[in-house]
Amino acid sequence: MELPVIATTLPEAERYHFDEALGRHGLSLAPISIDTLQVNVGKLCNQACLHCHVDASPKRTEMMDRRTAEQVIAVLEAHPAVTTLDLTGGAPELNTNFDWLVVEARRLNKHVMVRHNLTVQFDGNPQTGESKEYLPEFFARHGVEVVSSLPYYTEYFTDKQRGRGVFNKSIEAIRRLNEVGYGNPETGLVLNLVYNPVGAFLPAAQEALEADFKRMLWNSSSLVFNKLYTIINMPIHRFKESLVRHGGYEEYMNKLVTAFNPGAADGVMCRSMISVDYDGRLSDCDFNQMLDIPVEEGTPRSIFEWDFDGLMARRIVFKDHCFGCTAGAGSSCGGTTA
Repeated sequence: MELPVIATTLPEAERYHFDEALGRHGLSLAPISIDTLQVNVGKLCNQACLHCHVDASPKRTEMMDRRTAEQVIAVLEAHPAVTTLDLTGGAPELNTNFDWLVVEARRLNKHVMVRHNLTVQFDGNPQTGESKEYLPEFFARHGVEVVSSLPYYTEYFTDKQRGRGVFNKSIEAIRRLNEVGYGNPETGLVLNLVYNPVGAFLPAAQEALEADFKRMLWNSSSLVFNKLYTIINMPIHRFKESLVRHGGYEEYMNKLVTAFNPGAADGVMCRSMISVDYDGRLSDCDFNQMLDIPVEEGTPRSIFEWDFDGLMARRIVFKDHCFGCTAGAGSSCGGTTA
């Protein structure tokens, strides 16, 4: 069930200053490249997960239009240094331009990643009823890297975070991906899974957890995948609202701040990517985008004003939620950073 949005005043959070933490460790995190465009093509999703920082749900209507999608492809074509298109949402496959974006980006020989929630294969579009059962074959035909969330290798913890029935659908969706070659090192078709803790704590070590996932999924269901990414739950939107509602926000923020790791900070994803909203607005990362925090003032702020050199010269905008990317082994869209 979708959580209501609540208004909360938290003056105690004002003392969490990420820039000051960087200064204490002598860190200045300037951009080092723009090799990835991470594009949120809309907030419509067939799920409404408790930890979702996008606040995506079957009721959302925000969608990237064709004009903006065409500009994304134009930027990719004009800049060889931008080698990867990372498509996210909501469930990105529910955007009517999704297939076109994949095909066009692959035509340009760009690496395409899709943040695929697995269950959309069965649920389809909650607003139109359009089937998405073709996705495994479509992904395989175009060599798409599939990145899919699976909170745990058991039904209880997965359904607790993502909703009743999600685990069993996810297992069957992975099976379908395996059947077309995903997870098999010999095919080159990459399936990576994502683990978010089911609660207000940091994930276990990524390497050890990956070994557990591989063993348990193979033993229980004969399923395979390539890598497991552990990602820290960010203290924004639904997850923050849940923490505040249960009185755990202060404790969670203190946990993140105490676990600040300079080595993890050095590898944060905002140093090598730009996030593009469904309407073309630019942010330093997906989390800033969801908080309506644009790139630095004075820098072109829209995909329609794209300026590679200007974006490389920008100062990355950091806020208190950035402690979520630098705690412990760190967290990025590609797993740990340290």
